[in-house]
Amino acid sequence: MSDIFDINEMTEEDIKLQYITPALLSKWDIKKITMETSPLNKFTDGKVRIKGNIPSRDKGKRCDYVLWYNKGTPLAIVEAKDNNHSTSYGMQQAISYGIMMNVPFVYTSNESSFFEHDFTTGIEKELPLSGFPTAEELYNRWKNVDAQKIVEVENRTQYSIDGNTKTYDVPLLYDEKLLNTPFYSGAGCYPPRYYQRNAVNRTLEEIANHQDRILIAMATGTGKTYTAFQLVWRLLESGAKKKVLYLADRNNLVDQSIQQDFKPLEKVIHKINFQKEDKSKLSAYQVYFALYQQLDSSKHKSEDAEETEEEIELEVSKYKEFFDSDFFDLIIVDECHRGSAKADSRWRKILDYFNSATQIGMTATPKETKYVSNIDYFGEPVYSYSLKQGIEDGFLAPFKVINVHTNIDDGWRPKKGQKDIYGKEIEDREYGLSDYDYNIIVQDRIDEVAAEITKYLKETDRMSKTIVFCPTEDAAERMRVTLNNLNTDMILRDANGNVKE
Repeated sequence: MSDIFDINEMTEEDIKLQYITPALLSKWDIKKITMETSPLNKFTDGKVRIKGNIPSRDKGKRCDYVLWYNKGTPLAIVEAKDNNHSTSYGMQQAISYGIMMNVPFVYTSNESSFFEHDFTTGIEKELPLSGFPTAEELYNRWKNVDAQKIVEVENRTQYSIDGNTKTYDVPLLYDEKLLNTPFYSGAGCYPPRYYQRNAVNRTLEEIANHQDRILIAMATGTGKTYTAFQLVWRLLESGAKKKVLYLADRNNLVDQSIQQDFKPLEKVIHKINFQKEDKSKLSAYQVYFALYQQLDSSKHKSEDAEETEEEIELEVSKYKEFFDSDFFDLIIVDECHRGSAKADSRWRKILDYFNSATQIGMTATPKETKYVSNIDYFGEPVYSYSLKQGIEDGFLAPFKVINVHTNIDDGWRPKKGQKDIYGKEIEDREYGLSDYDYNIIVQDRIDEVAAEITKYLKETDRMSKTIVFCPTEDAAERMRVTLNNLNTDMILRDANGNVKE
C-alpha cells in the first residue's frame, strides 16, 4: 500500500506524527514528553493589543515538544519543521524559546534528522533521526557540566533575541533532593508560569551553591508572593530549610499573603505580634510573618516617617527577646527596595541580627542610588522578569497613564475659616501638590480626582485593571472609599441587597 502523501507534501503536523514523535518515544518515557497541545507547552499568553478601545491578543508562544527531567524542570525543547526546510531551520526560534524555558539543550527537526544546540558548550551538530540522546544520556551530559567552564561559555556566547543581544545564564544541575522536590499543586493553585518556575529554580540553584544573599526582581503584578510561596514550599518539603521569616512593611500585605498564596501552609504559619506573644509557644511554627515596624506608634503612620536610632533599636530588640539569632534559616524580604538596603534602616538591622540565615530580597524595582543599594547588599538579581517582558508575554496588559489635574493642585489658598476633613481650620497660606494628603486633606479634591477616574473608566472599560497611586496608605483608603461610592452599581449584592465579599 502506497503512502497517502509524498514526503514533500506533508505538513509539519504530519512530520511530527510520523517521524519526530516516534523517534523521541524510542528514547524517552512518554510521561516525560509534553507536546504543543499541553498547557505546559504554552508558556506565554500572547501580547494584548489595544486598537481604539477594542483589545485583542497575539498568539501565545508554544513549544512543539518539551522533554522534562521532572515535573518542575525542563531539560530540552524540540521545534519541528516540515520537509521544505532544512533540519536547522528555525534554530533561532528554538534558541529564544529555550532561553525563556531555561533549558540546557534545544533541538530542531524535520523528517530526516535532528539539529542540536548545546547551551553548555555553544556547539551545534546534526544527529540522525535514530541518534537522539536518551533521557539518561542528556541528564548525564547536564550533570557533568563543569561549572567554571560554563562561565566561559556564557561570557562568549550571546544570542540575538527580538533584536536584542542577550547572554544566556545556562541552568546547572544542583542538589538532587532540592531538584526533585516538586512544586506545590492542589485545588485553587495554578501551575507556575515559566518565569516563576525559572525564578524558583534559579534561587534553589544559588542556595544549593551556598549563596546566602539573593535578589529576585519581578515586575509588579507578575506574582512575586506566589513565587515566594513555591520557593518556601520546596525548601520546607525538601528539608533544606526549617524556619522561615517573611518580612513585609504593610499589614494588609501580610494578611493577604497568608490568606491567599500561602494558604496551603496555613497550619504551620504564625503572624508575629510582639504585644500578644506567648514566648513558650512561639517556636511551634515553620513560617513566620512579621512587619518591620512592630511598635504601635501613632507617630509613624507614614512609611516615610523618620525614626530615631533608639526607636529602631527598640523594635529590633523585640526580635532579640523572642528569637535567637540562628532561629531562622531563611528570611524573605518582600518589596526590599523600600529600605532593607539602607545600612541604617530597621529592616537592615533585623537582617544583620539574623545574619546566619539565607536572605532573599524580592522587588519590582531594584534600587541603586548614592544612599540605597539593593545590589550592594543582595548582589545582582539571580533572575529578572521585567514589566516590558510581562507585557510582551501577555501576562500584563499595556497600560495608559492618566494624570488627573484639579483646579487646586498648585497655588491654592483656602477660604477664610475653611476646614479640613477632620474639622480643623486650614492654615491660611498657599498649598501645592506636595502638601495634599500630607499637610492638608481636602475632600473636594479627592472627590474630583475620583470622579475623573470614574468618568474615564465609564468611557473605556470599567473592568480594566486600574491602579491609583496615592501618597500614603490613609490617602489610598480615602480614595478607595470615594471610588466605591461613585461606582455602587458595580458592587455585587445578594438577594437582600447586602454587599457580597
